[in-house]
Amino acid sequence: MSTFFLCLVLATMSFITDLPGAQAQETDIFQHPNTELAGIKKSLEQQIGAGRGNINTPDFSLYIINRDPFRSIRRGRNLFQRKFTISQGMGPRNGDGFGDISADNSLGAGLADSCAACHGRPRSSAGFGGDVFTRPDSRDAPHLSGLGIIEMLADEITQDLRQTRDQAIAKAKGGRVSVEVSLKSKGISYGKIRVNPDGSVDPSRLEGVDADLRVRPFFHHGGTISIREFVVGALNGEMGMEAFDPDLAKAAGGEKVVTPSGMVLNGKTDTIEAPPASSESDDPDRDGVANEIPVSVVDHLEFYLLNYFKPAIGRETRDSQRGQKLFQDIECTRCHIQNLVIERDRRVADVETSYDEKKGIFNDLFAVATPLFQEVRGSGAPSVKKPNGKRFVVKNMYADFKRHDLGSTYWERNFDGSLTKEFMTEPLWGVGSTAPYGHDGRSIDLWSAIMRHGGEAKNSRNRFARLSEEQQGQVIDFLQTLVLFPPDDTASNLNPGDSQAPNFPQYGHGNINLPVLFNNPRDLE
Repeated sequence: MSTFFLCLVLATMSFITDLPGAQAQETDIFQHPNTELAGIKKSLEQQIGAGRGNINTPDFSLYIINRDPFRSIRRGRNLFQRKFTISQGMGPRNGDGFGDISADNSLGAGLADSCAACHGRPRSSAGFGGDVFTRPDSRDAPHLSGLGIIEMLADEITQDLRQTRDQAIAKAKGGRVSVEVSLKSKGISYGKIRVNPDGSVDPSRLEGVDADLRVRPFFHHGGTISIREFVVGALNGEMGMEAFDPDLAKAAGGEKVVTPSGMVLNGKTDTIEAPPASSESDDPDRDGVANEIPVSVVDHLEFYLLNYFKPAIGRETRDSQRGQKLFQDIECTRCHIQNLVIERDRRVADVETSYDEKKGIFNDLFAVATPLFQEVRGSGAPSVKKPNGKRFVVKNMYADFKRHDLGSTYWERNFDGSLTKEFMTEPLWGVGSTAPYGHDGRSIDLWSAIMRHGGEAKNSRNRFARLSEEQQGQVIDFLQTLVLFPPDDTASNLNPGDSQAPNFPQYGHGNINLPVLFNNPRDLE
């Protein structure tokens, strides 16, 4: 690999831009000048740039995403970590925290001043750590590692299920007969539907998905389709920052839109969440600040989270390997499916991170970055860079993209007195780092979380309970190998680090980071 190409790949994964590493939350060096130049190297106005624009004019978000996608990822990362201010539109909470919380549970969500306030652990990651009062027993904020993979898998499953349904409708109407079909995608069964001769569909035998066959992978109960909706909703609900997003506005109005990250939002087939502001001049919270989150900011945040890397595999032992086999034997993998396949990957790079005693010089982890893009010839300079869009095997995810009823111990109270009984299968990657557990954070450790299972998982829970104490420990040892990691402190093929560097480990620990390619550190994102 050439030095130039290696730098491009490295820049792809450059979510961290300080030298040394960034913190979970950051301000910029114009707000807080300091000798170390620690903090974000651009002001918010510089990060916003000239707006969305087009792919041919510098400083537009579309130009950066298409021609310098690595810079967009870096910018999205720093926007994610940025601590916003009141003068920039942060706050008040939705309705200033007053109103009918049964009708709008976001009233209990805020107030945070950055995305990293809820998603900031481990350090410098898009991790976990927040807790919100959107339900009587609270909701824990999950980590966001692999979020783009989750969006892509859910969308592909949706398309598969709907294609099967549409073919059955055509067959039933054409033959004037009832047709019953099983709905499957990626080896996952979603039950059956019966299509009547008039084309109407009986969804009563569906499993784990709504009648519209849309898999909604975000939030524990399965409530949101896309990263873009998640970003715009969280900025409003948790931070009081209102975006006018033309993509969501058009899709919510019934149009079909392709976002800059390649996600198709079709208002004719799905209900899309409208943005909180109706125009760039709209100020719904009446704080005197309009256009608090310009569309270019949403573009970069969406692209960053699409490309955000997967969790790691930590140190494995004989006990953890036996535990993985036991995990399969007691049939936990009926819902927690280990590997799934994306047919068309929209990311521009992938990172595999695992235990390496020799190369993992600080935290015993080593990351290997692989490019997933191609340059479009004749597209100008810098060239347009497009995702390869190839098939990708997602390993060690442990999820099935379905809702399940895990019994009364997992049921969730709502403010109107009702109960939510079904929840999406939580991907297990990263589970070794994210205690406490459950959508409500009420299970203090992995053993407690497993034993809390009932309902559809009761048989597997009972098999686990019948294991010896040693075998139960091996299962937990296996789960603890599925870890999150701090990118600043993780050596990689892009920056292996140097354990002999002065002041190690504050310096020289390696990272998944951009090398100093610029003469002026202020040119960094």
